[in-house]
Amino acid sequence: MQDDQAREIVAAIPKGVLRVGVFVNAHPLVVSETVDELKLDRAQLHGDEIPATWNWLRPEQIIRTIRVRDEASLKEALGWEASLFLYDAYAEGYGGSGKRAPWAVVAEGARRPFLIAAASIPTTWPKRSGATRPDGVDVSSGVESAAGIKDTRKLRAFIKNARAAAPKRK
Repeated sequence: MQDDQAREIVAAIPKGVLRVGVFVNAHPLVVSETVDELKLDRAQLHGDEIPATWNWLRPEQIIRTIRVRDEASLKEALGWEASLFLYDAYAEGYGGSGKRAPWAVVAEGARRPFLIAAASIPTTWPKRSGATRPDGVDVSSGVESAAGIKDTRKLRAFIKNARAAAPKRK
């Protein structure tokens, strides 16, 4: 993403909404400069980063993505001090694969708090959330009509189904 485009997007984010930068195998200096320049609240590390390289970030600034293939995949989270974990399906490449992670494995061994990458049509959310019990969901590619293009109908369907599946407040 071009710096001007990133600045424009961040400037449009209302107060009270977290500003998160997603980085895949970026050099720590690039991440540091980007976080500072754009005044990001969090850095989502979505690649093959090594925890010791990122100890300059406070844990509350880190969202660590864990690409889950099997139970052994969950061990990666143990080395990280992060405010939030995002569990995604393992795929060649990073993010937005449309593949489904082994949610039973995530439900059994995820570090909290955590999000799941939905990567599916919105109607599957209630069934998945009940078994996995995430603290939230990253549904970015799951509500797109094409790469990077959000589909209003899919977003509305997802929100409707997520609200219906949410535990009722007492």
